[in-house]
Amino acid sequence: MALSNRASMMQEEKAPAMPPLLNVGFYNFVVTGKIVALVRVDSAPVKRLVQQLRREGTKLIDATQGRRTRCAIFLSSGQVVLSALTQETLAKRLSRPETIFAPEAAEEELAEPEAE
Repeated sequence: MALSNRASMMQEEKAPAMPPLLNVGFYNFVVTGKIVALVRVDSAPVKRLVQQLRREGTKLIDATQGRRTRCAIFLSSGQVVLSALTQETLAKRLSRPETIFAPEAAEEELAEPEAE
């Protein structure tokens, strides 16, 4: 009896919900709750910062897939993600909830309907 009870409890437990993700281009995703700023890379100070981070090689994530870098995404962890999309495009995606990828919603869509 205890074994079947334990199995039913394990089935009821769900994995922790994943936070919503933002597609920053080419199927690269960033956790939306970690984003601090979306910055254009046109200005000299931002270009210098990106070059410095490239030399250090630790806090820079290049998600441009070899395309021209248009936006730097600063994260709360201190990392910087480079994107080939403009900050306006990313800001629009952030402001529209239907463009945010929520893994738990995708899992629900993929789940088979229960037999009645």
